[in-house]
Amino acid sequence: MTLQDSAKGKVYFIGGGPGDPELLTLKAKRIIDSADVIIYADSLVHPSVCDSAKPDAHIIGSKTLTLDEISALMVEAASEGKLVARIQSGDPSIYGAVLEQMRLLEAAGVAYEIVPGVSAAFAAAAALKTEFTVPEVSQTVIFTRLEGRVAMPRGEKLRDLAAHGCTLVLFLSITRINGVVRELRAGGYAEDTPVAVVYRVGWHDEQVITGRLADIAPKVKRAGITLQALVLVGAAFDPDIRRINAAQTTASSHLYSSDYTHLYRRAVDFGKSAAAQRNANDDREG
Repeated sequence: MTLQDSAKGKVYFIGGGPGDPELLTLKAKRIIDSADVIIYADSLVHPSVCDSAKPDAHIIGSKTLTLDEISALMVEAASEGKLVARIQSGDPSIYGAVLEQMRLLEAAGVAYEIVPGVSAAFAAAAALKTEFTVPEVSQTVIFTRLEGRVAMPRGEKLRDLAAHGCTLVLFLSITRINGVVRELRAGGYAEDTPVAVVYRVGWHDEQVITGRLADIAPKVKRAGITLQALVLVGAAFDPDIRRINAAQTTASSHLYSSDYTHLYRRAVDFGKSAAAQRNANDDREG
């Protein structure tokens, strides 16, 4: 059976965001509001995302269900012509365990669509009031995890990735924070590298712990955080990075710079800049 042969029912994999129900996209809310069946990750998704569901919607928490059980529910409902909202935490594309669900739906000939959501990584950057990509500091972001029961592919161990020295966002690793610190040190991060841990971002009990590689592990232990937290590593998370002072060492983006010409705007002093460039070329030729 192909997707075209399937019944009129459809499954939507919805990114439920990190916790705050107001971070749902308009499309996600529209689908949830009209869904006949809602299957949501009730250990990670705020239950209020289902508050606007239809009175007769069948709402199911999935934290105790296996992949086969979840898939069976989706296939059965879709085969009956129902609209199914499968709500994942964050964005389904990042550690969402969604690929295996899609495979089973395709095998059953069930149509599906993915609705992206706000990743906890982006909500954490917002909570820290920073950005991952800071000019002359870091222009690369790596989303990864510490190896545990799930083995990492060749070349993707944390110390290998740490060797790049860029912004790191670690999922599913907070229970092994001592191991995280060891791997980061082995990969070349200095003891004074800024590190932030954001627990349950977007929830009422959100907690942010900031420190350096040298002291973040004991801070996390004292806070008793053992789940649902991201570890963010790199100079982009230095709290001083937002301050403007005479000793500023980081550059600003060219995007809004008055002396930078791009497709939509010419530099304010473009003429002077061009003349200066010609003079510099003349000096080199002389």
